Amino acid sequence: MKQKILVTREVFDETIDFLNGHFEVESNQTDRLYARDELIAKLQGKGGVQTSSSDRIDAELLDKCPTIKAVCNTAVGYNNIDVDACTRHGVMVTNTPGVLTDSVADYSMGLIIATCRRMTEGEAYLRKGEWKGTFLKQMLGQDVHGATLGIFGFGRIGQAIARRARGFDMKILYHSRSRAAAAAENESGAVHVGKEELLRKADVVLLILPFTPETQHYIGAKELALMKPSAVLVNMARGGIVDDAALIEALKKKTIWAAGLDVYENEPRFNPGFLELANVVLSPHIASASEPTRQAMAMTAAKNLAAALSGQAPPNLLNPDYVKYLKA
Repeated sequence: MKQKILVTREVFDETIDFLNGHFEVESNQTDRLYARDELIAKLQGKGGVQTSSSDRIDAELLDKCPTIKAVCNTAVGYNNIDVDACTRHGVMVTNTPGVLTDSVADYSMGLIIATCRRMTEGEAYLRKGEWKGTFLKQMLGQDVHGATLGIFGFGRIGQAIARRARGFDMKILYHSRSRAAAAAENESGAVHVGKEELLRKADVVLLILPFTPETQHYIGAKELALMKPSAVLVNMARGGIVDDAALIEALKKKTIWAAGLDVYENEPRFNPGFLELANVVLSPHIASASEPTRQAMAMTAAKNLAAALSGQAPPNLLNPDYVKYLKA
């Protein structure tokens, strides 16, 4: 008899076909966001769940869903999942690293360019019928080529962004908890520096580090004050890494020149103060949203789930210590 699983949000048909070959699948192809109580009810009797970043998995939920053995997130980030709680409940947690690296790196460069060169502001100006001709000082931006890019977080995606930035002759600084291998630094010419030095020297500060309790409000009023008045902040990481209220204040006061954001605190809700600003480019968390990449993410999560519930170690296991807590 096949184990039962839940897929909490819409995925591609081929993902459902794959899962049907292994499990009795309850899916959500209408893509309706489950309320908390409804999610708990649907997880009763399920062995595993393929989640999205909108699903909060924590100790309270796991206490009420004792049959769950695996939580497989369809994302590289997993701040929606209390991994420690899953470990204590003997539940495997996986994510989807690698498959979205290049798409996110591409989008990051696009957001840098759009912000520095005021692309969305220019489009809005044209759409409103305000464009009457071209003038020497019209909508002046910041150059990307030759600028100094400071990257917080230098894992797969950070390194891929650095390689692309090198094509724009950008100087690359980075800061991360541990220094990257010499080969990774040499490939992009990246230089490891301290947090404050990066903030003071970079023309573009880009965030691509994980969200953890330690990185919550990693960039706040103090850090923004260290940046150049001409600098641009780009957040490709997770909402909450930036103090959005402090960023809005800095953009209003021109403490920094502009910001480009793909993520926000409390998304999909976000601080409406951003909508009052012309010097911010807003994007609805779609950096990985190319069709091939999203297909690969969904299938990677499904394969993690198939491996986990068949007694194998899933390829992208985040908490190998879960085995210490399995019930005898």
